[in-house]
This record gives sequence, structure tokens and C-alpha cells, in this order.
Amino acid sequence: MKTFLFLTIVLISGALAGFVHGSSNLILVEPYLDEAIGIENQQLFASGEEDDTLEFWVEYEAYRTWQKGGQILAGVVLGTSTGALFGIVFVLSRHSLPGNNDVKKALILAGIMWVIIYFIPFLKYPANPPTVGEAETVVLRGILYLSFIAISGFAAVGFYKLSKIFKGKKKLVALIGYAVFISAVFVAMPENPDEITAPMDLVNGFRIMSLIAVSTYWIAIGLILGLLWYHFKPNKEVTSFN
Repeated sequence: MKTFLFLTIVLISGALAGFVHGSSNLILVEPYLDEAIGIENQQLFASGEEDDTLEFWVEYEAYRTWQKGGQILAGVVLGTSTGALFGIVFVLSRHSLPGNNDVKKALILAGIMWVIIYFIPFLKYPANPPTVGEAETVVLRGILYLSFIAISGFAAVGFYKLSKIFKGKKKLVALIGYAVFISAVFVAMPENPDEITAPMDLVNGFRIMSLIAVSTYWIAIGLILGLLWYHFKPNKEVTSFN
């Protein structure tokens, strides 16, 4: 393994995929954030916590401009860190993945990881706009969501290891075992503690756009890393001649 080339491919893939994710968020998700924060602002004015003044709106616009500008950078940083995990898993599982080339293998792995560490947790704890959720429960909600991701991820690894024991169609036993286990966890985990009071059109639109934006990351990381791996082949040792 050419370690430096491997690290370069992983970091570039993660950063580029993160850029795609950040850009998707900016285009798809931010309009719903604007609408949700607008509702929050009106609630603040109605309660008397804030005054509807020019000074408030100047500060608000400055903050939102800074926040939107950071979307791309945040996407790159998060994408790079997640890309490192993806690269490590790809190296360890590459020979076991279906597909006749590295691009297909990387895309298949991206799809598997998308299901395990994003889509299944998303079904239990879907993304919500800022108007949904109390400040007092933000830590609890974060713990529940991250716990579900960890359980799903470690369970998938465990059942994958189990599948190595079986051969042929018997490998389906591990897949079925994971499905049964994660279904039980899905039912056992507590529900989101916050009541949804925001308009459902806004909530559903935000969730759908968030789902699409995150999905672009996993498609991008699989495609970019697969193409770079196929082109540069970091797994091949350099042959030296004496």
C-alpha cells in the first residue's frame, strides 16, 4: 500500500464530496432554514423577547450571511473527516465488495454506509428545522441520534464479521440478523421528546431536502474515491529493480 498516495486520495475525495454536500445544503436546505428562522423571529417579537427593529434585522442578516458562507467550509471539514472513515472501511472491505472495478465497489460501499449510518438513524430521528425542538432537549436529542448511529454501525460490523463464517446463501443469516437486531433497537429507542408545532409542509420539505443533500455526499464520495483509486491504484506496491 502506498500510504501517502492513499491518504491523499482519501483526503481529496472527502474534501470534494464535502464541498458537494455543502453546496447542496446551501441550495436545497437553506431556503427552508430561512423560513423556519423567520417563524422563530416572529415568535420572539410576539413574546416580547426581541423588538422588531432595524438594528435587529441588521444583526440578523449579518449572522445569516456568515452562517451561509460557512456552509461550504463546514461541508468540506465534515466531508474530510467522514471520508477518512470511508477510506479505511474501503481498504478493509475492498476485496469482499461486489463489483468488477473500484468505482462500482466504492459506490456500493457508499450505499451500504449511507443506509447503515445515515438512512436508518434518519428514519428514527429525522432532521428537523430550527422551529422544532426545545433548547433544553438539544443535548438529549444529540445523544439519542449519535447513539443510534453508533449502535447501527457497530452492529453492522459485528454481523459482517459473522457473515465471514458462513458461505454461499448462508451469508444471508447475518444480513437477516442485522435487520432483526436493528428493528428491535428501532422500536426500543426513545422517541424524539419534542412536539412538532411548525407547519408540516415546512418540516417535511426540510427533511426531504436534507435527505437529498446528505445523499449527494455519499454518491460523491463513492464516485470520486472510486475513480481516484482506479486511476492511481494506491494498493499496488512499487516494484524495485536492483
